[in-house]
Amino acid sequence: MSSNKKKASNPVINLVAGGTAGLFEALCCHPLDTIKVRMQIYRRATSKLNAAEHSAIKPPGFITTGKTIYGQEGFLALYKGLGAVVIGIIPKMAIRFSSYEWYRTLLADKTTGSVSTGNTFLAGVLAGTTEAVIVVNPMEVVKIRLQAQHLAEGAIKDVAPKYKNAIHAAYTIVKEEGIGAMYRGVSLTAARQASNQGANFTVYSKLKEFLQKYHNQEVLPSWETSCIGLISGAIGPFSNAPLDTIKTRLQKDKSISSDKSSAWKKIATIGRQLIKEEGFRALYKGITPRVMRVAPGQAVTFTVYEYVRGHLERMGLFTGKPKPKALK
Repeated sequence: MSSNKKKASNPVINLVAGGTAGLFEALCCHPLDTIKVRMQIYRRATSKLNAAEHSAIKPPGFITTGKTIYGQEGFLALYKGLGAVVIGIIPKMAIRFSSYEWYRTLLADKTTGSVSTGNTFLAGVLAGTTEAVIVVNPMEVVKIRLQAQHLAEGAIKDVAPKYKNAIHAAYTIVKEEGIGAMYRGVSLTAARQASNQGANFTVYSKLKEFLQKYHNQEVLPSWETSCIGLISGAIGPFSNAPLDTIKTRLQKDKSISSDKSSAWKKIATIGRQLIKEEGFRALYKGITPRVMRVAPGQAVTFTVYEYVRGHLERMGLFTGKPKPKALK
């Protein structure tokens, strides 16, 4: 059975299915994201050391970082910042899948309805950029502040943290630093999300089409959906790890808000400083937990999304227009 006859999902279906998928992804994979962030900002906690002391310290790996968080702060510390993720996950996934389908329809051949591989990639890039600007960047600024606040200079044990939760953190950041602080690093976030979703949707859609033709059926087994989601999700982190590391440093350090230089100048400064003080490999800090976070996260996302979307479509509550055909 060809996938060419499949109809595009109603935006409401994308909202419900995408939101549900995102929620499951966050609950399953957020601890790895916390470990990744802690690894990326580790050197900031030792900023008072001189160069010799810096070089003598070996940054901890993801297992050691995870054990440290668990041992010093408890299991729930691995879920710090989850509130910010959960609050943003439904609009994020709704925007991702709905905008992808919209861009893909827009880029389809007007005569045949076919979508080339290049246009599939472009639709993913545009969807990633859209979600980054509207929801991902503000959500990540709040999340990173929550995950990193215990490492702030002068932090004292047993003293109440500055940010109580995601809503309080967002309010405090805007009040003290202005609304612009919520969009610090947005260019990097957009670049990261664009490359992620461009590769993600392209690889996923092509592997899915191949398996649909191989099995001669529209609906794939859940384990196959998980596998192709895992593969597609692992590609992005390796290609844009430096962007993610610099973005995390930029969003974490509120002192940068007083710097009047351009966004790209700040980015270049952080990148040069990172390489000078810690070496080129520092740009790939946290890559292991990030791959372990993103790849399984995409496996969960696509599996739950396909399941929930299929279930809602079978219920017949919504109708959609014909989905663009894959290019043969």
